[in-house]
Parts: sequence; structure tokens; C-alpha cells
Amino acid sequence: MYTPEKLIKKHPELTHTDMAKVVSHVQRNKGDWIVNAIMIEGCEVPFKYMRKEQFKNLKGQRVNLTYYPETESVAGMEFDYMKVVRIKIS
Repeated sequence: MYTPEKLIKKHPELTHTDMAKVVSHVQRNKGDWIVNAIMIEGCEVPFKYMRKEQFKNLKGQRVNLTYYPETESVAGMEFDYMKVVRIKIS
């Protein structure tokens, strides 16, 4: 099993944050996947991850996240977000 420390050692571009408070959590279908977007207290950029099944709502929870910055183009405009590779309720 990978720990955040092992992931960061193997992939230095990753960032790990402990005890981040989720202020918003939205889930939507995208084909066979469910796209999850969360907003973290004190951060203006959304954190996104995908799951095969719907997850319980994380609003108000404290989570540990391992992520890296990404950019996606929507209607010709660039949007920054954080791609989550590991999320765990604290």
C-alpha cells in the first residue's frame, strides 16, 4: 500500500495536505465514472477525482489529500484545478 510519503518520494510534483476542511462537494456522472469536485477551506481552486461508485458527501469533513496541479480547457478557456490521486477522511 502506498503512503503519501512514498508517493511524494516517487513523484516529487505531488503535494500532500492533512486535515483540510471540505466546504463543498459535488458529484456528477461522466460515462461509467462519477466525477467528484470538492472545495477546500482557504483555497480557490477545486480538487477533482473520479470514482466508479458514488461516494458519501464530504461537506464539513476533514480530509487528507495527495494531489498535483492540472489545467483543463473548457470552451476555449483554461481552468486550473488540483487532480487528487489519494483522498482519505481524517
